[in-house]
Amino acid sequence: MAVNYVGDNGPDGVGLGTGISEKIAFYGTTAISQRAAAAQGTALVGTASSADVTTEVKAAIIEIMNTLTAIGLWKGAA
Repeated sequence: MAVNYVGDNGPDGVGLGTGISEKIAFYGTTAISQRAAAAQGTALVGTASSADVTTEVKAAIIEIMNTLTAIGLWKGAA
């Protein structure tokens, strides 16, 4: 089986999409544009210990999971 690679080993690397509205997907999922949610704000999370799992931290983790699931990099189900 032949493998197709993305990129040409150029010095500037490889990019996917040229803007936030361009859609991408992995593993046969439906392509989506960049997600936007208040939980993505890094100032909401900061540094937290396991004892400090706040509503904001939970929301941020859920948004990460939803984003990875939507683009096909996280299975999202058993």
